[in-house]
Amino acid sequence: MKLTIRNTLAATVTAVALLTITGCAVTRGQETVGAYVDDTAITTSVKARFVDNKEVDASAISVETLNGTVMLSGFAKSLREKSTAESIARNVKGVKAVKNEISIRP
Repeated sequence: MKLTIRNTLAATVTAVALLTITGCAVTRGQETVGAYVDDTAITTSVKARFVDNKEVDASAISVETLNGTVMLSGFAKSLREKSTAESIARNVKGVKAVKNEISIRP
């Protein structure tokens, strides 16, 4: 009898802990865990493509993604570099929109 109560209590505590931990895994508030993982993959892919591209200075441009919308910020040396960065981001799978806040600094 004691063992059954102990097992039931342990299962209940485990279930509550799992539900609580899942809710805490999302750091951006309104976003689901799946969307957070997707956004992280998009950001990583955009940054990797910047590194592979010789026209874009990957170290000068920041990439953030929220719910499939990519935000580009930082500095470009020319309008062409700014446009290329935006084009690269738009062509990444899963990107819904791109906000290009890159400033041009010669």
